Amino acid sequence: DAIPSADQIRITTSLKSQKGSVWTKNKSIFEYWEVEVTFRVTGRGRIGADGLAIWFTEEQGLEGPVFGAADKWNGVGIFFDSFDNDGKKNNPGVIVVGNNGKLLYDHQNDGSTQALASCQRDFRNKPYPVRVKITYYQKTLTVLINNGFTPDKEDYEFCAKVEDMVLPSQGYFGISAATGALADDHDVLSFLTFQLTEPGKEAPTPDAEIPQKDKEKYQEQFEHFQQELDKKKEEFQREHPDVQGQPGKLFELFFNDVFETVSDRELRQIFEGQNRIHLEIKQLNRQLDMILDEQRKYVSAVTEEIAKRGAGSPGQQGQVSQQEIETVVKTQEEVIRQVKEIRSSVTDALRSISGAQHPGSAGVYETTQHFNDIKEHLHVVKRDIEHLVQRNTPSSEKQKCPELPPFPSCLSTMHFFIFVAVQTVLFIGYVMYRSQQEAAAKKFF
Repeated sequence: DAIPSADQIRITTSLKSQKGSVWTKNKSIFEYWEVEVTFRVTGRGRIGADGLAIWFTEEQGLEGPVFGAADKWNGVGIFFDSFDNDGKKNNPGVIVVGNNGKLLYDHQNDGSTQALASCQRDFRNKPYPVRVKITYYQKTLTVLINNGFTPDKEDYEFCAKVEDMVLPSQGYFGISAATGALADDHDVLSFLTFQLTEPGKEAPTPDAEIPQKDKEKYQEQFEHFQQELDKKKEEFQREHPDVQGQPGKLFELFFNDVFETVSDRELRQIFEGQNRIHLEIKQLNRQLDMILDEQRKYVSAVTEEIAKRGAGSPGQQGQVSQQEIETVVKTQEEVIRQVKEIRSSVTDALRSISGAQHPGSAGVYETTQHFNDIKEHLHVVKRDIEHLVQRNTPSSEKQKCPELPPFPSCLSTMHFFIFVAVQTVLFIGYVMYRSQQEAAAKKFF
């Protein structure tokens, strides 16, 4: 059922019980390889079926029950499964399944009992094409995915990894798809294959271009497919004269309850973006808690050692006066207070985003204002620490760290707090950068 065109191949159309596949005509002789696949899975339904598969097998796949291709393959299949057969709510997902030619794919459990690696990613109805990079190098298979939220072609994130995987030395690449009672359009925009070589080894010279005779044959096949497609359109119009000019009428009659409108799809995508922001801010909150705990420990340890040093050696050179100790303790308490304020600000921002039902200019402004408050708090902490260092360090002679026998090294308290402040600024800057990227990705609304 695959339909080729000038800019893409529609592996299956959004009709019931469709199967389609595309395979290379010649075997790949690459020992190590990498493929980059660009595809779209789109449909009017809230859920789709069945899914799409990328193959590397010893023999060309025939039509079969595994996402449109034959079972008992020898090689590996990377499955983009969009229908939840086992009811565990873990679809859409990406599943890596290897086979030695004897395994029957477990459709009822979505291959969970046979998966070598997997990740849960929603690849349906994305604003940009989904990109997948599959690498096989030194018996390690790695799957990276671009989720289609951004136009950046190189914005890949890790999905799955399988080590000690032995694949056939030569095989065919292919891509297939299938639909069931529910249906999606499965379109492949590009399928690029690269050979990987070890450092120091020369890559073999590439083969010549496709002969003109083969090009003419492929063009003839393409025209034949087009004629067949036109015939099917005419037959459908003759069999269903009541729905001519109304291609969506049948769907509205039978599947109206499972379809989503354009506005529903936009709201769902907005919710997914807000959920990612929510997770990022929760991670920031956890990091601030960890920094606060570590800071309390170091403040307590340094305070105790300075007190012991002052009480045990009252006449030593470089003794820290009681007033200076109190100043250091007060500054440390101020730092702790500032970190608590940062935590409070982040918590307010998290509560604001969690309670938002739809995005708006006010919510974006409020979130930005929270991050600006955090930045101001960090500047105050930095100024206080720099002021304390300048006041406690004489201009003629640099103050030496006290020698603490139980400590392994001499570390300035001021340097430690400066390091913590810089680290916190960098982390919050990273979160702000991610938030800006998410906001840029929503401009298509």
